[in-house]
Order: sequence, then structure tokens, then C-alpha cells
Amino acid sequence: MNARILIVEDETGLATTLKDRLRKQGYAVGVAQDGNSGMDMAMREPFDLLILDLMLPGQNGLAICQKLRQLGSNTPILMLTARRQTMDKVIGLRTGADDYLTKPFKMVELLARVDALLRRAGQGKSTGPVRYQCGDLQIDIRSTEVTREGRPVALAAKEFQLLRYFVEHRGATLSRDELLREVWGYGGQPSTRTVDVHVAWLRQKIEPDPKNPQLILTVVGLGYKFAGEPKG
Repeated sequence: MNARILIVEDETGLATTLKDRLRKQGYAVGVAQDGNSGMDMAMREPFDLLILDLMLPGQNGLAICQKLRQLGSNTPILMLTARRQTMDKVIGLRTGADDYLTKPFKMVELLARVDALLRRAGQGKSTGPVRYQCGDLQIDIRSTEVTREGRPVALAAKEFQLLRYFVEHRGATLSRDELLREVWGYGGQPSTRTVDVHVAWLRQKIEPDPKNPQLILTVVGLGYKFAGEPKG
């Protein structure tokens, strides 16, 4: 079955161009041109990916993204923004977006991002354990739930995918390029700073003392290593 993509974009020309190009790639595409109708469609219909503009009439992309994540949606979200400030991108990722693309962009880059997000979301079924226990941290792969000391830990989709990759490759030193390739699905296009930022966020949520991490260790000059000894 073809993946279903929802475009929430108020620029009519861009929305039409995206819709036509994605349909030519074989995707089923829905379009909303304001935040309220976009939120309504995202809640009513089963989409595999959202392409969400940051600035929208009705309610903006950040608000939509935050509400969807609060409601438990793990649908991948690609945020589009005309802004270039780093803080806007950071806020978008913290709100729960999986990736962002700054306008103007090349269509081939958008298609690559879409493909990568869909592949990561659908990588699916693991042949390993579906639940890991690392001290007081429990990770359930099937339900995508994480708890620490019995309390839920709220992770964005990309944070969970990163944690899953660490746990499934525990003890191995993982380079930033490998993490970009395997978790983000990119061949080195984005800055490796992307990895560092997400690792810092993850440590804030799962480490008892983020300034003195015991689970995700930095291997100077090489990358990171998950040092926990999970029991599957």
C-alpha cells in the first residue's frame, strides 16, 4: 500500500507543486491550507507522514506538532520553514518534529528527506528483544514507551529511534556519521551537530545526572557508546 502524506501549507503554488511531485512518486497525498483543517485531517485520517509549514493561518505548525505529540501520535513530521534562525529549528525539533527543511529548497532534497523518514518509521519489526531493562530505565520497542523508575519518559520520535539504535548496538562505539546514516537515513548531508544536540536532549531525559552520563558515553574523537547492560 502506498504511503499517505499530508501536506499542510498555505502557499497555494508550493502546495500544488508538492502534491503533484509526490503523487508522481507514487504517494497518496492530502492537502490542507490552514492549521485548523490540517490538524483536523491529521486527527481523522491515517497518514504515514506530515509535511508541515511552520507559519500557518489558524494555528501554526509548532502548535500542531506539539498537540499531535501530546495526543500520542508518532507520525513522522517534516517541518518547512522560511526562517533561518537556529532557534526556530531547535524549537521545532524540541516540539516533536523529526526533521526540518528551510525554504527555498530543492525538490530532490525534500524527496530524499521524505524517503528517509518513511524508511525509518517503517523499519519496523525487530528480530531482537522487544523490551530492555537498563537499571531503572525500561524501553519497550513494540509500544515505543520508555519509563524511568516506573515513570513515563516523554521522547520525541527521533529521540526514541536514537535510543533504540544505541540499545540495540550496546557496547559498540558509534560514529556520528553512522548515527546520521542509520537513524536519520542521511548520507552525511546534515551537520553532525544534529547528533550531538539529540544526544544532549536524550541524556536530559534518561540520565539521572546528565552532566555525568552513565548510559550514553562520549568516546572522544570517535562518537558515542551505550554503556548500559540491558536485559532483553
